[in-house]
Amino acid sequence: MEIQESSLILNKKNIMNFNSIIGFTAAILTTIGYFPQLIKAIKTKQTKDISLWMYILMVTGIISWLTYGLLKTDWPIIFANLTALLMVVPILVLKLIYK
Repeated sequence: MEIQESSLILNKKNIMNFNSIIGFTAAILTTIGYFPQLIKAIKTKQTKDISLWMYILMVTGIISWLTYGLLKTDWPIIFANLTALLMVVPILVLKLIYK
């Protein structure tokens, strides 16, 4: 009986690790999508084609997700949204500067 219980615990740990790997992979893939826009805005100093309201909504949503992740201590959500915030806020600032 004890062997089965430790096997179950080991399986739960493996599932948690697998879930975290999936979560961090999703976080990386969805947040690096902002990087090309950030680089382009920095290089060209043009943001006329960027929607101000879209980035205001994104920043608000990302802050909400980050808060949710912090409240749940969910590291993939925290990582994804902190990284996204580090990409989206500068784009929003550049949008406000370059109009």
